Amino acid sequence: MVKAIWNGVVVAESDSCQTVEGNYYFPPDSIKPEYFQASATHTVCPWKGQASYYTLAVNGQENKDAAWYYPEPKEKAKHIANYVAFWKGVKVSA
Repeated sequence: MVKAIWNGVVVAESDSCQTVEGNYYFPPDSIKPEYFQASATHTVCPWKGQASYYTLAVNGQENKDAAWYYPEPKEKAKHIANYVAFWKGVKVSA
């Protein structure tokens, strides 16, 4: 079971993650939505497409743009459509 933990709370866990470029991507139904807030931030990956971001809100603290996903990925990344990955201090452990 892979877990994503921030501020002492498990924000996502799954045994069905996909690994891409060293990052675990969690299935959309494995995140705990009460901790995720949509962000207006977007970036572009040349081969995956446009990423959207979430800000994590846990125990009164926010971690801006700490999670990202690809709502409409390019063909080579279709297998991670809407899967969520983490950075900015979020601990991901298998």
